[in-house]
Amino acid sequence: MTASAAPDTPMFSRALKAYTVGLLTLIYTANYVDRQIVAILLQSIKTDMDLTDTQLGLLTGPAFGVFYATLGIPIAYLADRVSRKKIIIASLSLFSVMTFVCGLAQNYVQLLLARVGVGVGEAGTSPPSHAIIADMYGPDDRAAPLSIFALGINLGLFAAFIVGGYIGDTYGWRAAVQVVALPGLALALLAWFTLRDPPRGMSDNKANGTAPPLLVTFRYMWHTKSIRQLIIASTLVITVGYGAVAWLPSYFIRVHGMSATQVGGILAIMIGIGGGLGTAFGGILADRLGKRDVRWNLWLVASVTIGVAPLSVIGYLSTDTMTALVWLAIPLFVGALYFGPTLAMLHTLVKPEMRSLASAIMLCINNIVGLGIGPLSIGYLSDRLTPTYGPQGLGYALAAMAIVGIWGGIHYWLASLHLREDIQNAQTT
Repeated sequence: MTASAAPDTPMFSRALKAYTVGLLTLIYTANYVDRQIVAILLQSIKTDMDLTDTQLGLLTGPAFGVFYATLGIPIAYLADRVSRKKIIIASLSLFSVMTFVCGLAQNYVQLLLARVGVGVGEAGTSPPSHAIIADMYGPDDRAAPLSIFALGINLGLFAAFIVGGYIGDTYGWRAAVQVVALPGLALALLAWFTLRDPPRGMSDNKANGTAPPLLVTFRYMWHTKSIRQLIIASTLVITVGYGAVAWLPSYFIRVHGMSATQVGGILAIMIGIGGGLGTAFGGILADRLGKRDVRWNLWLVASVTIGVAPLSVIGYLSTDTMTALVWLAIPLFVGALYFGPTLAMLHTLVKPEMRSLASAIMLCINNIVGLGIGPLSIGYLSDRLTPTYGPQGLGYALAAMAIVGIWGGIHYWLASLHLREDIQNAQTT
């Protein structure tokens, strides 16, 4: 048996692996619904509470992102030592309850604090999930299941936009956030009875080592050139993505005169269905190309990221609705394509016993910058540009952020320069 093939054991058959990926994907879907439901409701919240775009940017960005990112590290540190299953269930229950509490907020401060609570809960689901999947699938086959897991982004956005748009227009934004909180509690119960946690290192055909301290893991990642570039690249791409997802609904409502229900339906199809297909396709293609040359995992993301940035700029600057949708179709299709190949390479480059913590460190940096800067900077730019350009000021702000994607693509290419050498070093130490 090669080190690149994960063993099928009676404890973890192929069917059980597939079920585990499917359940973790549904949990990640609930995570993303509760995280992004606010995006489709921003205009309603703005009107109801009389808020500025900068305040809305703070609500969708730092209020959630800072706690989501920083608390992920201590939780992942614990997950490399104790039951990952119990951590996922506890975190899932917490963010579902706090999402429901968002609907009870009577003022901006209360809503801000409730969003902090959502961020605290969601900090504990992703890193352990990444580690579980990496422990079930070998290095040559990780991008596809991790891309399936990444479908939670698209499925979550689909549900958030459809449910949030309809219920928000019909019953108000408070009812919308409370309705989407309920499935998470049902998933927590299902996970308690059916989720299985594989032995650490199973896919690498290695015995489980002792989980290293935080500083040891951080130094290992920092001194691995490809990981360093991978973190920079993914952070820039995520900054663009979080900014776009947070403000796209408001953009179409303000600039193109759509209702929340109309925007929810269109974006659910374009991001939820179209983006989901693009995410899955990217993972499958990365696995196939990566078997020829592992650097294709990063070359693929680099070329796509650089290629779609100009299309996004043209779309955001278009004043005709159909023209904007056509130009934005491809960027939204491949918006989460980076996810599977990025995580697959990260978990191939780090030791099995540090996988949860490595994911948390990367996600911490990703989200401190991406969630902290992306939505807030677009809101700030929109406030500055709207007095001059009217509603289209938001379009200019989104276009300016889209250009950052080119910078991210360059760093993916830089990461590929050291990838093969770093993987070889990881496998021999």
